[in-house]
Amino acid sequence: MAEHAVDRRPSATAGGGLNFQSHYDIQNRVPLQRLLNDARSLYTIRDDGRALVSRVDPAVKAATEAAAEAADQPERGSATRHLRQALDAAYALHPDPVKAYSEAIKAVESAAHATLQPRHATATLGTMLGEFRQVQAKLSVPIAGKSGTEGLAVVETMMDLLWTGQTSRHGNLQVTRDETVQEAVMAVHLAASLVQFFASEAVRRS
Repeated sequence: MAEHAVDRRPSATAGGGLNFQSHYDIQNRVPLQRLLNDARSLYTIRDDGRALVSRVDPAVKAATEAAAEAADQPERGSATRHLRQALDAAYALHPDPVKAYSEAIKAVESAAHATLQPRHATATLGTMLGEFRQVQAKLSVPIAGKSGTEGLAVVETMMDLLWTGQTSRHGNLQVTRDETVQEAVMAVHLAASLVQFFASEAVRRS
């Protein structure tokens, strides 16, 4: 009986990209991943098998994925997608820090929108920060702090740092500077925590 040839032709995905997820490709990724692991390479195969990416600390990856899964609910908009795209862009073989930082902010905006400014259709992280400061008396977090305000102050500081740290957002008289890879990585980590806080309702509005 003649053997059936394995179809290795790429097929189109919903996003317009190419999908190489044949049995042949999966089989051949295993030894490649083993070689990368044995060599303690800085790179690894991306989860979808379509690219090499910088190796992410397992704890960081787990925390980010946990936040993405927590945000996978209608009232948190596209926070899950933005957070995963931010992580991919920050840790790509050729990182895109501008995209990573932008996606990190979008992830937080999506996750916090329903809590802070649900009736503001064009809300940004900047307007949400303003709202956060105005309605702090109506907000609560599980760890409030000794005076009852430290917990919310930490969340506010994280949001403010993420928002004001984006150097490529607007042009002005000064030369616009793109974010560095290190800045983008920190932004993704900040975003993962903030997305988790809002998606899990650790930050709650009465």
